[in-house]
Amino acid sequence: MNKTADFDSVTQCLANHDMVVDGAEIHGMMCGMLSGGMSLSEQQWLAVLQDTMNQGQTLEKPVVECLQALFNQTCQSLVDGQYGLTLLLPDDTSPINDRGLALINWVQGFMAGFGLYQQKLSNCSEDVREVLEDFSDIARMEEPMNDDEESEQALFEVIEYVKISALLCFNELGQSLLDDQQDTPSVH
Repeated sequence: MNKTADFDSVTQCLANHDMVVDGAEIHGMMCGMLSGGMSLSEQQWLAVLQDTMNQGQTLEKPVVECLQALFNQTCQSLVDGQYGLTLLLPDDTSPINDRGLALINWVQGFMAGFGLYQQKLSNCSEDVREVLEDFSDIARMEEPMNDDEESEQALFEVIEYVKISALLCFNELGQSLLDDQQDTPSVH
C-alpha cells in the first residue's frame, strides 16, 4: 500500500470503523508524539492511539493499515528536513470552515500527543513553550470564518505557522528519531 494518505481517505477509513476522530486530529497526535520525543522505531504509538482515540478498543485491520501508512508518511516528512511536513487537512476546495475546524482538531491532537511525551515544559526552549501557547490559542478558535480572500489568506498563514512550529518542536525534541536512522551498530 504505497498510496499517499490524504485527509478524506483517512477520515473515511476512521468513520467506516466507527471512530469519532478525523484524519487531522490523528495526524496531529502522531506529529505531537514524534515532536515530543517519541522514538521513530517505537511501536507504542498504535496502542496510544487505540487508548486515546478509540476508548481502548482494538483497532480493526483496515484502520491499522491506514494509520501505519500515515505514520510512515509522517515520519518520512519529519526526517526529510526539507519542510516536507504537510498537515493532514481537507484540500483547498473544501469550505473554509471545514478546513479551519480540521486545523483546530490537528492542533488539539498535536498538543495531546506532545503532552504524552513531554511533560516537563521546563526542559523545552522558550520557542517551544511559545509555540505551545500559540497552539493553545489556535485550539480555542471558534468563530466561523468568512469565505473571502482575506480569511483564506489568514487561514493559509495560520496553517503555515502551525507547520513550521511543529517542525521547530520536532527539530528540538524529536532528535531521537534521527538517532534511530544512524547506521551505527548499537550495543544491546
